[in-house]
Amino acid sequence: MARSYPLETFDLDFFDEAPVRHVIDVRLPVTPQRAWAEFTRQHTLDWCRAIKTIEFTSPAPYGPGTTRKAVLGPGYVTLEEHFFDWTENADEGHYRNGFRVERANVPGIRRFGEATEISPTDAGCRLRWTFALELPTTSRAVTAFSGPASSTVYKTIEADTLKYFAHLDPAQ
Repeated sequence: MARSYPLETFDLDFFDEAPVRHVIDVRLPVTPQRAWAEFTRQHTLDWCRAIKTIEFTSPAPYGPGTTRKAVLGPGYVTLEEHFFDWTENADEGHYRNGFRVERANVPGIRRFGEATEISPTDAGCRLRWTFALELPTTSRAVTAFSGPASSTVYKTIEADTLKYFAHLDPAQ
């Protein structure tokens, strides 16, 4: 990243308390293990039109301390991500991770991160994917606008994710 801007750190509480939050909460027709494998593989989210590429920059196996680079949209925004939460319980089918963005190539973000939780259901699994954002302003107008403005992006991510998982073999 040629030019980069550091973001502030945070802990798990931020995913519940961020000024701007979006939660995708859907059922997927695959096992929790299959969903987790898709979300934690190299070049994950290649099914999302809003994401150009995601690359783990740490070697596998992944866990707390793992790093990743994400390029969004047509390539204008690059994020350096650091996973500070990573829990895998394959026996019960419960998985969770959370990352914070440490650096971005664009200004105007104070804190940003995502938390992903996958758990079993009677037919497949539940995906709860939380996006948390804080801008460097307390202006209600800016914060209020950023939610609806980004809502279209999140709806695209959700639709692309549902479409992708609908076409996977549920038995794998």
